[in-house]
Amino acid sequence: MSASSTADSGQPSEAASDIESFARAMIVVAHPDDAEFSSAGTLAKFAKEGKHVVLVVCTSGDKGTARRDISSAELAQLREGEQLEASKRLGLAETVFLRLGDGELVPDLAFREKVVRQIRTHRPDVLITHDPFRPYALHPDHRAVGITAVDSVYPTARDPLYFPQHLQDGLEPHKVAELWMYGSEAPDTFIDISETFDTKIHALKAHQSQVGTAETLEQRMRERAEELGREHGLAMAEAFKVVKMRR
Repeated sequence: MSASSTADSGQPSEAASDIESFARAMIVVAHPDDAEFSSAGTLAKFAKEGKHVVLVVCTSGDKGTARRDISSAELAQLREGEQLEASKRLGLAETVFLRLGDGELVPDLAFREKVVRQIRTHRPDVLITHDPFRPYALHPDHRAVGITAVDSVYPTARDPLYFPQHLQDGLEPHKVAELWMYGSEAPDTFIDISETFDTKIHALKAHQSQVGTAETLEQRMRERAEELGREHGLAMAEAFKVVKMRR
């Protein structure tokens, strides 16, 4: 898989990804369309390579509209349908909806338990999520999902005394190998999406309630992907901060 990485000296936990040796990935996002805007080219690449990719959507985006002629329940149903179509276009193995309230997420233990349950169920090698440490990350749901996913990876999903009821449900502790955060202030891993960019756009267009006619969508996404790839010798890229976890 084509990628470019930069490692921070003196920080041995941050280095080039071992993604080519991994078989399972999970992405945890706040809303329908967050995965497509941030990481769809990478997810499509993973799926094309035969990796098992699971998407966990924490809210169904039930407040994400300017319309006044639709209820939150109706909007959630609409956006879940759009997400399922987008996931199909990307070739994802499974899409999970946690159906928590849009704009109401807080990084508490109840929320963390739900994410840990998904980690222990699907057992990813790599977990992708929002970067909660980026300065001026203004959407509260993005911050809440990012920090909850990070805290779920380490140490919670790893240690059996966290949420011992999971053992009763047949879910064993799990160590995630790598944490990938998108939207980072200091990304160090750049994935070549030149062969999956069209798939990314096709998936984004499934979110019609959010992108509308998408007249300028492809141009904007292409310019951003080219900008990210340019300095790293890639035609088009998506960018991540990768933290390698000790296993």
